[in-house]
Amino acid sequence: MTIAHLVTHSGGFHADELLSSVILTRLFPEAQIVRSRDKGWITPAEDRIIYDVGGEFDATAQIFDHHQRPNPLREDGQPYSSFGLIWAHYGRDYLRAMDVPEQDVETIHGSFDRGFVLPIDLLDNGAVNSSEAGPLFAGLTLPVLLESLKPVFDDREEGADDRAFMAALPVARAFVEAQIKRKAAKYRAEAMVLAAIEAAGEAHILDLPMGMPFRAGVEKAGADHLLFVLHPRDSDWALTTIRTGENTFDTRADLPAAWAGLTDDALEAACGVKGAKFCHNGRFIAVASSREAIAQMAELAVAEALAG
Repeated sequence: MTIAHLVTHSGGFHADELLSSVILTRLFPEAQIVRSRDKGWITPAEDRIIYDVGGEFDATAQIFDHHQRPNPLREDGQPYSSFGLIWAHYGRDYLRAMDVPEQDVETIHGSFDRGFVLPIDLLDNGAVNSSEAGPLFAGLTLPVLLESLKPVFDDREEGADDRAFMAALPVARAFVEAQIKRKAAKYRAEAMVLAAIEAAGEAHILDLPMGMPFRAGVEKAGADHLLFVLHPRDSDWALTTIRTGENTFDTRADLPAAWAGLTDDALEAACGVKGAKFCHNGRFIAVASSREAIAQMAELAVAEALAG
């Protein structure tokens, strides 16, 4: 039977059922969201998916609550919220609906679960507190921001909670879809980087067809000989360094110190390359007006790095 209703609880909302609704409305766009605690609505039926309400978890019956005892737990013992339950059951289909290539579905499903869904689950269950983000950032976690879209306490106009929920839904959707698109793009970029590394052979410069995340592909390939990356950037060309890790600004090699902070004529004079336009003072990116110019700058940077 066609899913006609997506049923969650009425009243104030939390991030878990809001984010669950993002997943379900993508998969069942014709279904109506029903926010109710009425027994007639929160009783399983073939035409509905019930989540964050109902006191049961039974994927076969299409009911995904987590408030009952015993509550549903992950294999490692960490608690699920309705979002985690919905993601575990429908997440792969959601990724396919987002046009994620089949070969990347399982990897992205797991990555999104660990990095996005699990924190929502833990916060919703009180297993962690948003204050653990630190006093400066506690109010900026995604669950706190989404829940700030609820009506204020003295807005008692009929239907205020439901209207706020529906207004918050596209906000939540934007965050989920942006995360998924970035993860999918990462794997597309990795495939392009690996192909470029193979084409580069033993050269110290990686030539890419456009700006893209490249460090993961470089590390996956074990291409330790690569020192710099060049690629087009709008109407110019860029030469960038390769960081040695995710959480560091250290690089395999810096651009020449003599170029630091220079632009246009001054940079052309310093490097001897016509068309050199800019080098950041931090020596992690340089820009030239043509591919020929940036390639010359790249060779100069490699020579200095190897000599040093």
